[in-house]
Amino acid sequence: MSESESPAKVEIYTKWGCGFCSRAKALLASKAVEFEEIDITMGGPKRDEMLARACGGTTVPQIFISGVHVGGSDDLATLNRTGKLDMLLGR
Repeated sequence: MSESESPAKVEIYTKWGCGFCSRAKALLASKAVEFEEIDITMGGPKRDEMLARACGGTTVPQIFISGVHVGGSDDLATLNRTGKLDMLLGR
């Protein structure tokens, strides 16, 4: 990666005790991807933010890569299986 390139910004909205959230975070960790975890367990403005960004998606996790909504845990796994996740991450 050149100095002008920066890694993709990965954001993941999660709730405490969510198995799908754990699975998505484990996949990202296995690829050594740093991510910002946004905990919406207690609801509030961050949950409202997630709903707006995810076009009404109410389940967690909701994952964004460089501002693009990629969906949830199963969607992330599909992107990984098809090789598209690395492309989105700029690898």
